[in-house]
Amino acid sequence: MNLLIFIYSMSSGGAERVTANLVNQWAKRGWRMTVVTLAGENFDFYEMHPAVQRIALDLARGSSNSIVAMVNNLRRLVALRRVLRQVRPDIAVGMMTTANVLLSLAALRLPGISVIVSERTHPPQLPIGRLWSWLRCLVYPFASRVTMLTSEGWRWLQREIPRARGVVMPNPIPYPLPISEPRLAPESVLAPERKMLLAVGRLSEEKGFDFLLSAFAELAHAHLDWDLVILGEGSLRSELERQVQVLGLTGRVHLPGRAGNMGDWYARADLYVMSSRYEGFPNALGEAMAYGCAVVSYDCDTGPRDLIRHGVDGLLVKPVGDVLALARALGQLMRDDALRTRMAAKAVEVRERYSMENILAMWEKLFDEVKGR
Repeated sequence: MNLLIFIYSMSSGGAERVTANLVNQWAKRGWRMTVVTLAGENFDFYEMHPAVQRIALDLARGSSNSIVAMVNNLRRLVALRRVLRQVRPDIAVGMMTTANVLLSLAALRLPGISVIVSERTHPPQLPIGRLWSWLRCLVYPFASRVTMLTSEGWRWLQREIPRARGVVMPNPIPYPLPISEPRLAPESVLAPERKMLLAVGRLSEEKGFDFLLSAFAELAHAHLDWDLVILGEGSLRSELERQVQVLGLTGRVHLPGRAGNMGDWYARADLYVMSSRYEGFPNALGEAMAYGCAVVSYDCDTGPRDLIRHGVDGLLVKPVGDVLALARALGQLMRDDALRTRMAAKAVEVRERYSMENILAMWEKLFDEVKGR
């Protein structure tokens, strides 16, 4: 199989991590793999198999107005079409909406190339603007398949773009996780005797870490042996650091940045929490469960209810943004070691439900259908 993946960048996001995991597995099987990005290689975070051909268009610059945006996107289309002609993949897969649209347009009338586009979030929760929405509705019906992360996403596609040929394709949850740089030792942040409440994600609005800090402030005085660690980096770092100070949580909340050895952190955590306003498919939540963490999560759209069996391996909290409800659920598990241990023992079953082998088989079945094999 000659397979090309097109994505905006290979930085430290969830879609990028899934892309790297899939690409590396297919490269190990001897497939010819090409990863193309708009951004330069200097943004790369995840390591890829040495056999993977890496092409960076380095055309991710911003646009000052609509005319410049049009010119920039035309340049991207021309450059991507040139790559498609050179690589001549059997199948080209787009990752995320703008990449999907650009790939679909670039591949028009190129014989022998089947296009699969892949939504990586729940579209209603992430507006992309009128023009990109119109382009998505225009080009998705021409794709061989449109993959959605959850059944809720598939229903949205059927409702909004009924001519698109949609299929549910969840993310794999690899275990154990590969190690990459930067490595950050948990013991460098938290003393061994401290209990860790762990959260992971980009420091951005959708992750809801402002809710989490407020919830932890409700709990900190009653759980003096617990600290909160939020792993990740992003544009809201300074705002979150100010919130930590205002809430009087200095020394109890740690924001150490990114870590490439996430498995060490999940293994060290005593409880995992996800406070997102919305998700596509929460990779970090599934990874924490695979490492044996009991979990607490807002029941946001979409993904947590696909992963968490409420009361079995974690707790789902409604409604999103209810700080006191989140604090109550966290407090229930923070004070009950036996309940937390029982849920953690059941959480590891996610390894089989979303194993890399199972998800790879789903993708490969889809590729065979698309190519008529």
